Amino acid sequence: MKTINIQLTKAGDRLKTFDVFDDTNTLIASHVPKELLISGVTYSINDNVSIITLKWSQDYSVYLNVPITTLNTSEKAALTFTSSNTTTAWRHLINPSIYNTYYGTIYPYILEYPFAYQKEEEILQNIKDYTRCYQYLPDLTQASPLSTNMIEIEDVWFNKAILYNGQQCSGLLNLVPKPYRNLQEYMKYPIYNTDSKTILYTKSDNFFQYNTFWSLIKDKKKQLFLSSCESMSIDKVLNQDNMDYSKRSFKKEPLRAAYLKCRHILDSRCDTKLISNILYAPAQISYK
Repeated sequence: MKTINIQLTKAGDRLKTFDVFDDTNTLIASHVPKELLISGVTYSINDNVSIITLKWSQDYSVYLNVPITTLNTSEKAALTFTSSNTTTAWRHLINPSIYNTYYGTIYPYILEYPFAYQKEEEILQNIKDYTRCYQYLPDLTQASPLSTNMIEIEDVWFNKAILYNGQQCSGLLNLVPKPYRNLQEYMKYPIYNTDSKTILYTKSDNFFQYNTFWSLIKDKKKQLFLSSCESMSIDKVLNQDNMDYSKRSFKKEPLRAAYLKCRHILDSRCDTKLISNILYAPAQISYK
């Protein structure tokens, strides 16, 4: 083992904490305050480590590699911290064949549809969505994002959905295409996971459709969604502690209200372009 001292000499005002890794991507320290790194902090590492990496973004897409060097007393005393706030030019849309990815990281593509019914409350029966799904051909060059270079596909769609109103929520629904001519595989669904439910969707006459959902709320006095501290662009996060993903054989409460919100999410891939046109939420009047 050897001892190193890390001292920060330049950083922006928005940076607050850092995670420290070695060249084998082993975490040395997490959430180290910037003030501590400015004054200098000491760690013990393996003798064969030659590079220290400082990472500070949520998904580690931004980082700094620093080779380990030896400084004499005068060179170390001359180290001072400078606050540096610089702007960066970010390049976008240079590759038309990818969509919901941001510098190598896939981010959710989310569409939420609101439905307001008339006087009576209505029971949701199913969801029908008319969405066209496109992929560019593999030999596409970055300089030719033409419509003639892409094809329409049928086996890709949104992979998650959340249906909710003021007091009911379907929980997180994982959407899987219906197995083709495979009854044994078809009978496995729905699959009840610890934090979601996996259901099947079908495509017929250019409409994607699914209908295996009901309310999974444990306590209506608790909130359905939580605020996210990860990014200001995320409006809400599902409150999984208030969801019951068990089979609920005799407690399948239908989604019944005077309005409905349907939230579709794609976060499993980035090579598909989805163009959504119309979404139907067939319902029947709930007489009481």
